Amino acid sequence: KEMAALASNPQMLTRQGHSNYKKEQFWRKESLSLEKKCGFCVKVYSEKLGRSQIEKEWRLKAFWSNVSRPETVEMEPINDVDELDAVLSHARNLSQPIIIEWMASWCRKCIYLKPKLEKLAAEYNNRTKFYYVDVNKVPQTLVKRGNISKMPTIQLWKEDEMKEEVIGGHKGWLVIEEVRELINKYV
Repeated sequence: KEMAALASNPQMLTRQGHSNYKKEQFWRKESLSLEKKCGFCVKVYSEKLGRSQIEKEWRLKAFWSNVSRPETVEMEPINDVDELDAVLSHARNLSQPIIIEWMASWCRKCIYLKPKLEKLAAEYNNRTKFYYVDVNKVPQTLVKRGNISKMPTIQLWKEDEMKEEVIGGHKGWLVIEEVRELINKYV
């Protein structure tokens, strides 16, 4: 005899039932695979009702701890020196670092890195802001302020100055890991 119910909270699914030993083995196997694939959790409560009969109550819960966290956060453009100064001032007031990707629309690696950086931005949402500068669309005074010679260049700025940078001519996943390490140093 089994009963399944969907809780009023759409983030939690509960399944209860009584089982014998064979069903218990099945449920344990299934729950382990669900836990690995989907973030499901199974709790078993046992109670002896007699010498040979055991009642099992199974609770299968699905939970998504970061449902409210976005998967990507769109990077904002910086178009001139005044915008850079405003961004740096705001970051200083919050005591947060910022990440700037210096890129060009003709640079394939720059274009390839941008969505990966936007995913990384979601990981650090509310702790670090991510921006980009398209060097072909901004005044050269801004490019000189960043001291940019190669692209893509990803810089970490904190307290109005550039602290460290990653020049991204190598594999995208390595660049992202290097940027993650930079952020973790300064967050």
